[in-house]
Amino acid sequence: MTSTITYLGDYKIMSRHDKSGAEITTCAPLREGGTSEMFSPSDVFGISFGQSMLMAIAVLGKARGIDISGATCHLKKCTFPEPKRIGTIFCIVRIPGDFTAEQKQFIEETALNCPVALSIHPSVQRTVMFEFNS
Repeated sequence: MTSTITYLGDYKIMSRHDKSGAEITTCAPLREGGTSEMFSPSDVFGISFGQSMLMAIAVLGKARGIDISGATCHLKKCTFPEPKRIGTIFCIVRIPGDFTAEQKQFIEETALNCPVALSIHPSVQRTVMFEFNS
């Protein structure tokens, strides 16, 4: 993946995916002088964790007949002030459908070992809860 990242002024940054042209714009949070009208860069970090978990389950689960269409991840990210960093990420992953105990174990292990999860610094406290709904 390659991208071009441009500072637009007014604490806003636009990132363009070089291959597709897709764009993501972020801004600083209110406490940093921004408007909070968009995700902040640390918000994107947090949602990348949730998206990576769901994508890993979808991609690796397909061969096992696991379909998680409609799955959601409710995520809350908190920052610590000194030193300024992401401190905690709390997620509730809700998966609709009927799954065996073995499939549920696969889903949970796959999510917790997705690429972003394996890249998060160990000092970031992560709590992930899974809810399976029929």
